[in-house]
Amino acid sequence: MGQRLGRQTVRRHHGLSAWVVLVLLVCIAPLASTLEAAPPLREVARSTRQWTGVAVSAKGRIFVSFPRWSDAVDLSVAEVKLSGEIVPYPNPEWNMWNPELSPADHFVCVQSVVIDAQNTLWILDTGNPGMKGVVEGGAKLVKVDLEQNRVERKVSFNMEVAPPGSYLNDVRVDAKRQMAYLTDSGLGALVVADLRTGASWRVLDTHPSTKAQDITVTVEGKAVPGRVHADGIALDPKGEWLYYQALTGRTLFRVPTKVLRDPMVPERKAGEAVQSVADVGPSDGLAMDSDGSLYLTSIEKNAISRIPPKGKPEVLVESPLLKWPDSIALTPEGFLFVTTSQIHLGPNPPEPYLLLCLKLR
Repeated sequence: MGQRLGRQTVRRHHGLSAWVVLVLLVCIAPLASTLEAAPPLREVARSTRQWTGVAVSAKGRIFVSFPRWSDAVDLSVAEVKLSGEIVPYPNPEWNMWNPELSPADHFVCVQSVVIDAQNTLWILDTGNPGMKGVVEGGAKLVKVDLEQNRVERKVSFNMEVAPPGSYLNDVRVDAKRQMAYLTDSGLGALVVADLRTGASWRVLDTHPSTKAQDITVTVEGKAVPGRVHADGIALDPKGEWLYYQALTGRTLFRVPTKVLRDPMVPERKAGEAVQSVADVGPSDGLAMDSDGSLYLTSIEKNAISRIPPKGKPEVLVESPLLKWPDSIALTPEGFLFVTTSQIHLGPNPPEPYLLLCLKLR
């Protein structure tokens, strides 16, 4: 494992604190931007492995996730160290999995990582390696204590909440209410988890807002096959509205969280509360800033877009570096991090996968 990790290619920064490095990256060491007036886009790290999720802690620690879409994937969750190492996180044991090992105690197929308002890391395991079906006991939400660097809790999803064809794609955590909201891009639904009790339930799994639309997604001239249902997700600063979108879709939706938090709310009533927000084009990752600005990865445009509060969608930055911009992480200091997963280029793209950053304010 150590020798394999040593071949990971990452930009190196020695002897500097995380946020000093970020300031240098953003203010002093420009790389490229295709729009002269757009915020400059900078490379933070690169990888020979295909990553999707990214999360940045309050102390500037960077975490990434590598979905097990093939048997060749040897790492699920890692911390990007300033020394240049990609270190299995929280330890190598959690990152080792095969059908002989307990799926409840190892990462089976991690799609997303996210940091909540209490600076806790949450890791979303789809439990669906190779998208061949959910392994019983594998679908889970893992809570990690960043001070102790250890798993603190697991919230498991049974086969009723995460059926064999499901793929729990992304998650947002309301730390104040202790609720988690997830998208199921495999079958099309939202999943809600009460983090206090561990109970979870499916919502809007028959509603058109969580289903793929009848469109063709084209990225860099390549038509993307298949249909991906509810994918990107974002929570407003007060935790009152949940935004979501099917990747194979152009419409952004939102729903009040009060109809999601109560498992006794009928499906019909929850569906009636859904609102169409805007036509934004196919988006993979969503993230909402503390000022209410919503950021989206616009995969057909090689861009990151923004919807300001009470404003219309606009392209924030467009660049050939953004080859299938995947997940977004925002920091209180005004930095936006985004991974590129190059899904449209297949398992062996000619260029490495990038972790990019831009300063919003």
